Amino acid sequence: MSSIELIRKAKAGDRQAFAQLYLKQKDSLYRYAYFKLGNAQDAQDAVSDCVLEAFAGIAGLRDEKSFVSWIFRILYFRCCAILSSNIRRREAEQPEAETQTAVYDDHLAPELEEALAILSGEDRDIVLLSVVSGYKTREIAQMLNINHATVRSKLSRALAKMKDFLE
Repeated sequence: MSSIELIRKAKAGDRQAFAQLYLKQKDSLYRYAYFKLGNAQDAQDAVSDCVLEAFAGIAGLRDEKSFVSWIFRILYFRCCAILSSNIRRREAEQPEAETQTAVYDDHLAPELEEALAILSGEDRDIVLLSVVSGYKTREIAQMLNINHATVRSKLSRALAKMKDFLE
């Protein structure tokens, strides 16, 4: 069964169809959340929240072809909410301590962590969606609701910046 057929069935309330759609995207969703949030527990929470929100709202999805960008947009906002919550919690616990947006597990080389850390939030998202999750710039533009040419130029500049930093 095609993805479009699964999406139509899911919009009509078919839980099995939605489960199949989720299974097709689960690895990409988790990878993105993990690299965005920096730890497995937060990534799992973000993906879980995203899937629940997507299931509850799929009937309102207007264009079946935009399912992937739609679910990634939900995940992006869930990740942002978790980051904000973590920052507020750390500030409450240690008001004088400097806060970081993400602390990465030992799965990444320290140099790569540092190279990602020099990028702005949007540039980091674009690099993660492109390099880690394997999305094309047109798909990323749709997910982040920005111009395709802007994504291409930001990706190019961000990768060059990371390369310069790593050399």
